[in-house]
Amino acid sequence: MIQKTTISIGEREISIETGRLAKQADGAVCVQSGDTVVLVTACGEKEAKPDLDFLPLTCDYREYTYAAGKI
Repeated sequence: MIQKTTISIGEREISIETGRLAKQADGAVCVQSGDTVVLVTACGEKEAKPDLDFLPLTCDYREYTYAAGKI
């Protein structure tokens, strides 16, 4: 089910859409403001590991030079 909402902050409109992309992720949202679009996804375990006393968090960031036109 695709859900979309648009909010105005000042003179800008921000569009938030979920349900269209990244269907294998546990949660995914596409946020658009003008010509800028960001896809945010989240995945998680269904069962908690009993021997962990902290929250392991991983952020995977990749910046490719060809995205900026540098080859």
